Amino acid sequence: MPQPVLPISQIAQLLDIPEDALRSLMAERRPSGDTTLVALTVTEAARRIGIGRTKLYEYVSSGEITSVKIGSLRRIPAEAVNDFLARRLSATDFEAAA
Repeated sequence: MPQPVLPISQIAQLLDIPEDALRSLMAERRPSGDTTLVALTVTEAARRIGIGRTKLYEYVSSGEITSVKIGSLRRIPAEAVNDFLARRLSATDFEAAA
């Protein structure tokens, strides 16, 4: 059974924040781009990971993240982003950071 949807103004009132501030926050948090894409541009993949394009190109060049060339275009398979992050997470030494 679907949950009833509260109007933005009511949510803002419940959170005790201005409605325009809530709308701004929602706009910032809204996913940008098409989340159904199976192949991402380097810029899109970098944005999903939260790093710069140059750093992502380094990972592509080193083979750390899978990419494919389609004509003159470089694309990163969407699942390669998750695989890359999973490998980096398992390789991270959390004790050294503490």
